Amino acid sequence: MPASPPPETDDEFDDDDGPTGCVMAFNANDPSGAGGTSADLFAIASVGAHAMPVTTGVYARDTTEIHDFFPLDDEAVTEQARIILEDVPVQVFKVGFVGSPENLSAIAELSSDYSDVPLVAYMPDLSWWQEDKIDLYLDAFNELLLPQTTVLVGNHSTLSRWLLPDWSSERSPTARDIAKAANAYGVPYTLVTGIPLPEQFIENTLCTPTSVLCSEKYERFEAVFTGAGDTLSAALAALIASGTELAEATTEALSYLDRCLEAGFRPGMGNVIPDRLFWAHPETDDEATPESNFEISPNDTRH
Repeated sequence: MPASPPPETDDEFDDDDGPTGCVMAFNANDPSGAGGTSADLFAIASVGAHAMPVTTGVYARDTTEIHDFFPLDDEAVTEQARIILEDVPVQVFKVGFVGSPENLSAIAELSSDYSDVPLVAYMPDLSWWQEDKIDLYLDAFNELLLPQTTVLVGNHSTLSRWLLPDWSSERSPTARDIAKAANAYGVPYTLVTGIPLPEQFIENTLCTPTSVLCSEKYERFEAVFTGAGDTLSAALAALIASGTELAEATTEALSYLDRCLEAGFRPGMGNVIPDRLFWAHPETDDEATPESNFEISPNDTRH
């Protein structure tokens, strides 16, 4: 049910004292701090909105790889969300990895109860998971959550394998090809990231099945990143929640992600983590260039 109006108080704090929008973010806890709820919290706050995190499970992972995942049951996910939704109005839902078809069903039901609230869904690379679990998860996502999704976000290779499994053309699918496939399930907008371009560039494109709304080109970072997709989708959700028009929100979210990656750091022995608080660090005259913060890798993965 929609949030009821708050009781009248004489409190000095009011709606103008804090962030300009609230994002309910469904995601898994990531103890490495690379993605999951950590990415959501920092990215959403960094671009000026308030995060309302709903934990869907926990990863057992380090900065190199995911070793296991332990989902919460759907009742726990539903209770977390419904109780706070009865207190705080939410402007956007953001959905990351939720771990089970049952949790997807619970989130889809919640979203349908708040059908006027936009939903930003991010599909990460699931190749670390068991194949049978991947199939069940993607099938449930197609059937249950895509019809509720306003903006689908994902890497070009991930979305292509998922939404266009029978693609037989010699040319790679375009962003609009992927958007058409997503639209068949009801998704009006798709943000396709990491589209390969010549000369070490990549393109990120927001489109509908019939048009490209915006497209941004960035130089490829020669490093393996963990948490980039969650960072981008969370920032996009926060900007939409703050009232920014979709194309402008996409451009701003991509620019924010690029700055996060440029300032990326390697806290352990594995991949590079986006620095979502790059703007908060004091500048020094002898500050190292961003590239010196991590070793160069022959691969560039922005998941």
